[in-house]
Amino acid sequence: MKLINRDTDYAIRALLYMAQKPERLVSVQELVDEAGVPKAFLRRILQQLGKAGILKSIKGKGGGFTLAVSARRIRLSKVIEILQGKVSFNKCVLKKKICPNKKTCPLRKKILKIEKNVVEELQAVTIASLIEGD
Repeated sequence: MKLINRDTDYAIRALLYMAQKPERLVSVQELVDEAGVPKAFLRRILQQLGKAGILKSIKGKGGGFTLAVSARRIRLSKVIEILQGKVSFNKCVLKKKICPNKKTCPLRKKILKIEKNVVEELQAVTIASLIEGD
């Protein structure tokens, strides 16, 4: 199980780079060159972040991307949710049928508690806090 997949890693790299250049648009090629994000994945990732309201895009010559919101408001938990879906450590499913012990399973209760703690930690991390090293 990976908590952060490749797309989320690339998104975070791109967001960190753009957050350090808030006064200007950043081109896809610049992100490829400077943030080390492969172009094949980058366009789709940036489009998803734009659709979610995290990025603003300007098309055409001289266009590019910029943060649509402050780096302090971009939470790691939100980036993960946009690109991977909600954090979930245990789905408790077996052959498309919900486990009959779902409500009483002691392991599931423990895993849900761990999941809640992880989500709270991820919500505390912002792009700005990563830049600042907090």
